[in-house]
Order: sequence, then structure tokens, then C-alpha cells
Amino acid sequence: MNSRRYTVDLIAGDGIGQEVVPAATRVVDALARRHGFDMTWRDRNWGSAYFFEHGRMMPVDGIEQLSDGDAILLGAVGHPDLPDHETLWGLLIPIRREFLQYVNLRPVRVLPGVVSPLRDVEALDIVVVRENVEGEYSAVGGRAYRGTTDEFAIQEAVFTRTGITRVARYAAQLAATRRGSLTSATKSNGIIHSMPFWDEVVASVVSEVEGVRLRSTLIDALAAALVLRPGDFDVIVASNLFGDILSDLIAALAGSIGIAPSANINPPRHHPSMFEPIHGSAPDIAGKGIANPVGQLWSASLMLDHLGEAEAATALMTAIETAMSDGVLTADLGGTAGTQEFTSAVLRALSSGN
Repeated sequence: MNSRRYTVDLIAGDGIGQEVVPAATRVVDALARRHGFDMTWRDRNWGSAYFFEHGRMMPVDGIEQLSDGDAILLGAVGHPDLPDHETLWGLLIPIRREFLQYVNLRPVRVLPGVVSPLRDVEALDIVVVRENVEGEYSAVGGRAYRGTTDEFAIQEAVFTRTGITRVARYAAQLAATRRGSLTSATKSNGIIHSMPFWDEVVASVVSEVEGVRLRSTLIDALAAALVLRPGDFDVIVASNLFGDILSDLIAALAGSIGIAPSANINPPRHHPSMFEPIHGSAPDIAGKGIANPVGQLWSASLMLDHLGEAEAATALMTAIETAMSDGVLTADLGGTAGTQEFTSAVLRALSSGN
């Protein structure tokens, strides 16, 4: 009996998620046949359409339904007729927090055929390790005197020693397997309590990891340096907000936010991890068949690697790069291929053994 059996929950979600998730499952199914593992997909029709029918983004017991799976593959969340805080806090963020997916891993590099908007950029290869369950994205706070001239809002950022320690350790250990360079994003000159605390804990943790060089850089200076000298950076560890913004910036520097993946990881593997592209639901192009599936496919590669199928994960990335090297590019990258055409090119690359 094949012990390499995986159960993965599919949440295609909204907009182009409905197009790129099926593309990813086609490719993963082909990889499963080729590499000798079994994949069982559990479709979850959750998202904005579910909200319009039931008044919530997922069932009351949605977390429980996902809890016995091996992983979650998510497409996109967001609808023009729903506030973003309703869609994210109704689905994406609860999954991240209930399953303690405290590492948001966002690798970015320049892929074949993609032209960076910057001059002479070829060496960009960066991984952002974003703290994913606390920091600035806290539910602590509130609003008072709504609708009056005295209305105010309070939003508390929450930084714990445990939270900073575990994400810093993950980032440092990752840096040790790469080029040994770790940059910590901070704003300790202006955010007087949480950021000096972040700096202190990160420095303490990294000092225990041999062969890793740490530099702590103010977020504004870091954003500028990434534009001017992206090749200088390897692994970046950042708080929830800073990591979110920096990873979108770096994806744009690499040519398109449509190619960038992410992994929401529970490193101890006590709970399933979730894999998703960083792009949104893109309602302006949804249903047109032109969405770029690379971010979703790359996310599926991260998922396969997490599940222990490293050869299949590598084969998928090789096939993506082969298709792109052959000039099969979607419109956001200056090409003419649609979602299905690009997916078919990846499948051909896999079948040819590339």
C-alpha cells in the first residue's frame, strides 16, 4: 500500500482563484502519477459566494473540517461588494491563527522571460519570512462614538517574546542554508516600544545560529535599498505588516505580483499549513481566462516540498521555468498565453521529463 497519501483541502475562493486553483490541481495530479504518491482533494466552496448565501465566509465548524487534512491550497479572497476586512477576517486570518501558521514564507526571484522594471536586475533572489499571527494585525482595539465628530479608533500591535523568537529562529535557520545573510526590518527609531523589543529578541536568537550575519535596517531605508540594490539581500525577517508590504514590493521588482507564492506554515506540524499566491482575486480579469497561474503553481510546489515530495516540487518549478523560457507568458508578463495555455505548457514540460 502506498503510504504517501495526502489529503489537501481546496479553497478556490473568489475571482481568479476559481481559475488558477484548478490549474494547480491538474499539474499536481500529473506529478502524483509521475512520482508515485496519491493526492485526495477536498473541495470547499467557501468564500464570498458562500457569504452571500450564508452570511459568513465559511461554516461555523470550518476550522474543524480542515483540521484533519495534510495541507490547504487557497486561491484568492476578496469581492468588490464586500469590505476587505469582512473577507479576510472571515476566512484567511482565522485559518492562519487557529492553526498557528506563524511563518508566512514568501520567496521571490526573477523567473525566465520576466523583465524587471528595474535596470540590470538578474540576481534578485529573496525570501521574506513574515511573522504571521500577531504584530500589527491584531484584533485588540476598537472604535467609539461612531458617526460623530468625536469618533476615534484604537488599534493595538501585539508583539510577544515567543512570537518574535520563533519567527526569528526560523528565518535564521533558513538563512544558514542559503547565503548566510539575514536582514531584520525594523522601525525602532520611531516606534518606541515594540520595535526595540523586536530588535533585541531577533539579535539574541540569531546570535545562537552559527554562520548567519544579521543586519537590522529601518523599514523606510530598507524599502529604498531593495529598489536600488535588490541583489544585496537574501533572507528578510519582518513583522506582520512590514513583511506583507515588503513582499509585494519585491514581487513587483521581480516583474509581477502574479508570479509570487506564499506558504503559511505551522513549523511544528501540529496543524495543517496553507499555501496561496500573494495576488488578490483580481475581479477585473476574473472569468476571462487570462489569469497568470504561476503564483498558484509555485505555491503548490511549496506545498509539495512541505509534504515531503521534494522531487515533485523541484520538477514543478523546473517545468514552470521551462515553459517561461520557451516564451509561454501570460499578458501581465507581456505575453499572450491564457491560463489554460500556460498550464498545458507546464504539463508538456513535465511529460517530456524537463
